[in-house]
Amino acid sequence: MTKTAFLFAGQGAQYLGMARDLYDYYPIVKETIDQASRVLGYDLRQLIDTDEEKLNQTRYTQPAILATSVAIYRLLLEKGHEPDMVAGLSLGEYSALVASGALEFEDAVDLVAKRGAYMEEAAPAGSGKMVAVLNTPIEVIEEACKKASKLGIVAPANYNTPTQIVIGGEVATVDHAVQLLQEAGAKRLIPLNVSGPFHTALLESASQKLAEALSQVNFSDFTCSLVGNTEARVMKKEEIVPLLTRQVKEPVRFYESIAVMQEAGVTNFIEIGPGKVLSGFVKKIDKTAKLANIEDKASLEVLLANN
Repeated sequence: MTKTAFLFAGQGAQYLGMARDLYDYYPIVKETIDQASRVLGYDLRQLIDTDEEKLNQTRYTQPAILATSVAIYRLLLEKGHEPDMVAGLSLGEYSALVASGALEFEDAVDLVAKRGAYMEEAAPAGSGKMVAVLNTPIEVIEEACKKASKLGIVAPANYNTPTQIVIGGEVATVDHAVQLLQEAGAKRLIPLNVSGPFHTALLESASQKLAEALSQVNFSDFTCSLVGNTEARVMKKEEIVPLLTRQVKEPVRFYESIAVMQEAGVTNFIEIGPGKVLSGFVKKIDKTAKLANIEDKASLEVLLANN
């Protein structure tokens, strides 16, 4: 029996007008986005459609992607598609928590709006940088970060695929690590257009505020296994709060998470939410994996036609 995992998009995948056609066509999508608007106290659909500047601001990006992803997830359920396992990249983990039954959607919207604001305050735009390091051995990357961190904060932030690791931290320290990596033979280093050096120690204050917000939320038992970013293993209910607290300031272990799903028998991956970033990572991790992504009416119709 083939097993299917749903993977939920993370920050950076947003774009103006995302899922507008699904919103216009499917009542469940509209209901979900409108429900998020009520929680947030502003018109989320209008923001997604018309305000690119706000859409790219962390405190607005996070609820926008979460609501879009959960809306598409609910639509897939209506169409008879259910996951055997779920995971999400960073912010996407909150969508995965909703899909796993552990977190109510309205609580998730409120939480990610706070999370986005805390992350923005902890690491204002321009306070740090992130650089993707391609085709370089992990130990070489970790060693360069270790050496450079004598100057300040720099560390691996995203283990996306074995050949794509993102490092992040303070600007000057990251630049020093990049120089060390070039000396060590790294050829492809791509600065990322992100709003902050997420998943590094620079997010410590956000992590503390988030812990406080998380302590007010009721989490339920999982109805579907969720593989968490921080430790790349199936999350238990009592670990949700400590793991989400650590998640903002510790690296995302994406490719190890995919390996855990594959060991559990997952061969099909459906990426939910804007963009195809995670499908791209999975393709690099495993050429044989069966992939789909759902972000609009066209991609939904392709999935439904193939099943």
